[in-house]
Amino acid sequence: MSTFITQVAPDSLINSKGYPHFGHFDGIVSTLGLSEFAYFDTMDRPASTWAKHFDYKQFQFVSIVTGRYVVGVALADIAYLGSAFCYTYEIKTNRLIEQTWLKPLKFGYSMTPSPCNGLAVIGREGGSIRFEIVDGLWRLILDTKRLKADVTLHPAALSLPLAMCSPTGYNGWTYTQKHNGLTVKGQLTIDHEPQPLNQAFAGYDFSAGYMRRDTSWRWASINGQIDEGVIGLNLAAGVNETGVTENVFWINGERYLLGPVQFDFDRYGLPGNVIWRIYSHDGRIDLEFSARNCRSEKRNLLFFKSNFRQYLGYFNGSVSDPQGRRYQLNNVLGLTEDHYARW
Repeated sequence: MSTFITQVAPDSLINSKGYPHFGHFDGIVSTLGLSEFAYFDTMDRPASTWAKHFDYKQFQFVSIVTGRYVVGVALADIAYLGSAFCYTYEIKTNRLIEQTWLKPLKFGYSMTPSPCNGLAVIGREGGSIRFEIVDGLWRLILDTKRLKADVTLHPAALSLPLAMCSPTGYNGWTYTQKHNGLTVKGQLTIDHEPQPLNQAFAGYDFSAGYMRRDTSWRWASINGQIDEGVIGLNLAAGVNETGVTENVFWINGERYLLGPVQFDFDRYGLPGNVIWRIYSHDGRIDLEFSARNCRSEKRNLLFFKSNFRQYLGYFNGSVSDPQGRRYQLNNVLGLTEDHYARW
């Protein structure tokens, strides 16, 4: 049985000496303390103000699963460019429709450096995305041609998010905060049709830090229902693996940290034929994911490259908690992702 040591979340991620607190936290960090970070280059010289600003990256993501649709919303800030997407995936018809935004140099978008309180927004006329965080509670406001939403995401009582920080590269760090298996309250309208939210589930992702110039990851996420109740799952490989991982699952709000996982899949297969195997060597995770659709984009710009695929499909297999209780997944809808970025 694996044992994970956790710590009380500090008020500021950066300590009095200018270095980040590393490890898993039982709670949310109030501020990242970016101005206090003692950033050095690879030759151990103090990094320039330019480097300290442009090497910092941040993104936020929300996924909502209803009986009829999956909604995915993301906003990323890589200092010299802001990008965002919002899509709806109709489950029955296997149809995905998206809208994207691309903004240079802080024009038309802003993000909060606090995972506990703040505002992130992009767009105005023609569509906008707005994430509001108040004392750790997430609110999503959408105003696009197809989508209107004003919803809040609610964890079960006493449910803890995943909150962690790990070293990245020679001198960087990554703070990741995620919470899955959340309930949804508010209003969601798709193509002028109000969507019931009494059986909807959601998850959010707040990630920020001084990440590798070349970064890639594989990722899996679930917000759904199994026989034992509401399940949330987050699995990743390629990032956040230096001493601690971001692998975790929730059952009815109770959080269980997990060890490293392996992703095996055919990167070049068609979405309808892609089968992922996601497993851990300790046997606690043994999953297969069958992709049905894919939201993808490739950008090859002067300073920025992105090769992004986010798949929608179904998970089968099992996940076990530290006590050995095994939870079976039978055609549970969820996401996987395969992403490379040079930023």
